Amino acid sequence: MKKKKIYRKIIIIMCFITLVYSFYIASNIYLYSKYNNLKKADAAIILGAAVWEKEPSPVFKARIDHGIWLYKNRYVDKIIFTGGQGKSEDIAESIAAKEYAEDNLIPSKDIFIETKSKITQQNLYYAKQVGKDNGLDSFIIVSDPLHMKRAMLMANDYGLVAYSSPTPTTRYKSWKSKGSFLLREVYYYIGYQFYRIFF
Repeated sequence: MKKKKIYRKIIIIMCFITLVYSFYIASNIYLYSKYNNLKKADAAIILGAAVWEKEPSPVFKARIDHGIWLYKNRYVDKIIFTGGQGKSEDIAESIAAKEYAEDNLIPSKDIFIETKSKITQQNLYYAKQVGKDNGLDSFIIVSDPLHMKRAMLMANDYGLVAYSSPTPTTRYKSWKSKGSFLLREVYYYIGYQFYRIFF
């Protein structure tokens, strides 16, 4: 009986610690989402998102639009679009983004793409390779506000000289959609922290 009580107490304590830590991470993610560190950099790295029938989804379009704004306002000289082709997609995300940017008068010579990545970590890994191959040393990372904390942690782990600039608009506007996105980010952020320990 005593052992059962001890085990029960340990489980309760661990659950409490997990809950407190998750709340701490959620708070950090939310606060970081407001941080816009606009600085001159060599290129913007636009993290991939879904493509709908060869067109960027509204979430992806907001990211691309912000990259275009950074370019036209001379914060960056180049744009790197990331994202491969998902199972339900007709075209690689980065190719759809490139075509959209060209339609918005961004010169093709100032656009780079990678078509291999499937997840955020790969987005940044392959973007780093593109930057290295083209003499680009500093970057502005662009994604949805609640995605930025995790993205910047990964960028720093890859040794990128990177600045955070979330999209000024987001499709996640309701409390329900924001809450769902935040919970997902807490889960992935904590998961990535464990990944860093072992790899």
